[in-house]
Amino acid sequence: MPGGGDLILNSDSMKPIYVQIAEWLETEILSESIKVDQKVYSQYQLAEMLNINPATAAKGLNMLADDQILYKKRGLGMFVSGEARKIILEKRRNQTLKTLVSELVQEAAYLQISDEELINMILEAKQDLKGEGK
Repeated sequence: MPGGGDLILNSDSMKPIYVQIAEWLETEILSESIKVDQKVYSQYQLAEMLNINPATAAKGLNMLADDQILYKKRGLGMFVSGEARKIILEKRRNQTLKTLVSELVQEAAYLQISDEELINMILEAKQDLKGEGK
């Protein structure tokens, strides 16, 4: 069965629970805790683990299937597609990262931070991550 990282749902989040489940599974795939062609948790396993409605868990799984990150084997469950990592990376670059960068640039403008200072802050943050071994 899959899994490296624990999923902790954030009920205060603006993101619906099914989106949090989908993003967690994506992260597990990116970190290779769940590998290509490996079976993922069923909606019932997720529902039991997280104490949520199975329909909510199914919505998260189906979201990943719609994006071709997971594929269904009739009667067996859902599995990670061969293109999953590529699809997730492209999706996160084009949606998540662009949104974060846009918000960062907007906040820097409000705080009157120069481009040079902002770039230096980004480089420092990258250096800090390298120091943590990530």
